[in-house]
Amino acid sequence: MDTIYVEDEIRDHPRTVRILEKFAAATVIPCERFGEVFNPRAQNFRLQKQRPALILAKKYGKLVLPTPPDYSIGAAKNVYFSHMLNCLYDCRYCFLQGMYSSANYVHFVNFDDFKTAIRDELETAADFPVCFFSGYDCDSLALENLTGFAAEFLPVFAGLDPEKAWLELRTKSVNVRPLLEYPGDPLPNVIPAFSLTPDSVAREIEHGAPPVAKRINRVHSLIRQGWFVGLRLDPLIACENFEDEYRGLIESIFSELKNPELIHSVTLGPLRFPKKMHRKIAGLYPGEPVLADPKLVVSPDGKRVAYADEMEREQEAFVMAELGRFLPVDRIFVQED
Repeated sequence: MDTIYVEDEIRDHPRTVRILEKFAAATVIPCERFGEVFNPRAQNFRLQKQRPALILAKKYGKLVLPTPPDYSIGAAKNVYFSHMLNCLYDCRYCFLQGMYSSANYVHFVNFDDFKTAIRDELETAADFPVCFFSGYDCDSLALENLTGFAAEFLPVFAGLDPEKAWLELRTKSVNVRPLLEYPGDPLPNVIPAFSLTPDSVAREIEHGAPPVAKRINRVHSLIRQGWFVGLRLDPLIACENFEDEYRGLIESIFSELKNPELIHSVTLGPLRFPKKMHRKIAGLYPGEPVLADPKLVVSPDGKRVAYADEMEREQEAFVMAELGRFLPVDRIFVQED
């Protein structure tokens, strides 16, 4: 990390101090609020992605927010919180590159405020369990060596009733050491969840992410140790020999899996973009096959770019049937948007 921006208010925060000690050679630039660095529109996302800076900041306002209506893995209530903005990896379909002007990483160091917000959410919840998604605006584990996020929050959820609170750690990372080295028994309410596409797809469009085989290896390692694990097959990506590719992916996950009952949940869903977001991302990467695919069409209401409805249904039906060979269907969740 060559450049680190630090908000004045958290310059002396213990987490800030520890991070700056790790990157003693970095240029440290003070700022009043992270938005003055992160939010300006006249930034080159594609250029910044090659050498992103780190911004250390404090998160204000409401720290726990509701997810979209169908963003669920079976909990009664679904919310998310973000200890980071942006992702280490460079997946061409990622919505973050269409949502933010900057490719720099923002890390919110005020973990204690997040813990308070989680407990407050549980105190006011009418229905349980509440699932807290931590990988909505970032990858939960990809920068664990920098943030220490999982190591900090595993004990939090260890102290919560697993009938009332779940934590999903969504990731493409293979950095699962905090889980494998957790000193107690695996936590039934913490679900490391791996985003997966067929290997041929991942090699083309999931730049910088670990190979799919290594991610599957971590799935197996965690399950052998007794952790519940999630599989996230969304978005489904159109590709040559779609059925063979996705059948092969699913068989590679389950063929040697000794404890499929520890697959907590599987999600799948279509590749969709708001129309304006698709235009922005496609503008960053002109001619990128996954974005310029002629099978992507504007929806009848003109609001989104996606595969045609019939194609989406066929993809979901096929993958659902393949998963159904190994899992009960009540553990498979379709996320439409």
